[in-house]
Amino acid sequence: MQQATQTLTLTELSGALRTGAVTARTLAEEALSRIRESDLNAVNYLAEQEALRAAEEADRRRAAGEDGPLLGVPVLVKDNICTKDIPTTCSSNMLKNYVPPYDAEVVTRLKEAGAVIVGKTNMDEFAMGSSNETSAFGPVKNPVDPAYVPGGSSGGSAAAVAGGLVPLALGSDTGGSIRQPAALVGAVGVKPTYGRVSRYGLVAFASSLDQIGVFTRSVTDAALALGVIMGYDPKDSTSQNLPLPDFSDLDGGVKGLRVGVADEYFIEGLDPEIEQSVRAAVEVFRAGGAEIKKISMPLSKVGISAYYIIACAEAASNLARYDGVKYGVRAEKFEDLTDLYFRSRTEGFGDEVKRRIMLGNYVLSSGYYDAYYLKALKVRTLIKEEYRRAFAGCDLILSPSSPCTAFKFGEKSADPVSMYLSDVYTVTANIAGLPALSVPCGKSSKGLPIGLHLAAAPFEESRLLRAARYFETAEGFKWITK
Repeated sequence: MQQATQTLTLTELSGALRTGAVTARTLAEEALSRIRESDLNAVNYLAEQEALRAAEEADRRRAAGEDGPLLGVPVLVKDNICTKDIPTTCSSNMLKNYVPPYDAEVVTRLKEAGAVIVGKTNMDEFAMGSSNETSAFGPVKNPVDPAYVPGGSSGGSAAAVAGGLVPLALGSDTGGSIRQPAALVGAVGVKPTYGRVSRYGLVAFASSLDQIGVFTRSVTDAALALGVIMGYDPKDSTSQNLPLPDFSDLDGGVKGLRVGVADEYFIEGLDPEIEQSVRAAVEVFRAGGAEIKKISMPLSKVGISAYYIIACAEAASNLARYDGVKYGVRAEKFEDLTDLYFRSRTEGFGDEVKRRIMLGNYVLSSGYYDAYYLKALKVRTLIKEEYRRAFAGCDLILSPSSPCTAFKFGEKSADPVSMYLSDVYTVTANIAGLPALSVPCGKSSKGLPIGLHLAAAPFEESRLLRAARYFETAEGFKWITK
């Protein structure tokens, strides 16, 4: 059993713990060992002593008769989610010495459920990137092929799950930062409805877009994890006080489900192999009894522009606090207060973060606010309305997760616009606050994973996961640890 745990899903590990075939202490030791030996650079901080103490406590709780899907399961947490007494750096030199005095709400819920947090995952700096090349800790490697990027910004979490380091990792998704890397490494990545999961303790990038979600090896695993971290939190003003979704019937199939497919999603620039795989996925749903409906989503072509204006504007505001006085590193040499601000931010932030701060300040500046930021907010309203009309006639919307498969390191880093377009299929779900996910949908001729993207109306996570579960089962989905 011990040698085989690397390839087990969360569901299988939970079952093994329940029967006593393995202990939480053993699982923690194995996970820590795999991370130490891994060359993926997926983990920024290894919480060895904390993990072993948590594992022993999980074993005690189970011996006392307690049970739960995450009790004793090793988990990794993205490095922009606060963990008490464990560094939270956002993969930035600006926060390289920051140790939070409190846990994020999702971390509290993981601990209460008995999950064993074994470390913090590498990411694009302050979650700004689509390849995990902007990290101050160096890039994460794709476990499918180390010459390729794992996507971003949650590249470390994605690679850790796809590479068999842990069965579950938390990520954050501002414009596709869970779903795009999930597609590029061949994992399941889920972004819940905005407000479904507390953002308390998530270091802010773009507050109206950010949402915490999960990476797993199967849709069933994702449902188990979401069942733990979802729920109302009075500490988060955007948290929704609604009944939790019912994930008990994920095997209900898709018969009678209305699946919308828009021509606008099969545009110039989409890899032909991805288009072929996604169109084949449409036929899988049709064969299962789903009704395939042609819809029109013309505003999808402007979603990426609206997203980057809104996201950069909010980032410029949120990151203004890192000035060398209240938060973040402080420059050692400076002449006056203004010079302290300048030098601290220059030394602390990387190029991509500086680029987005400058873009954000530009669109918020006098003379440009109406022309850019206000217009982007109007487009956001129109996109929400377009989705509302679409969901009046269909239950799910299907598209590719990414216009391309994983690309090689350095291939797009010199062209920020090309990098930004990696999120073209994912950003509008954040703009509209929708639940969405990526599920593996085949491989390219180079053996690189392809992801299928599904989005549902707000708070319809059960429907979304049921459809994804049908697809991975219908496709004979078999997780293979690379």
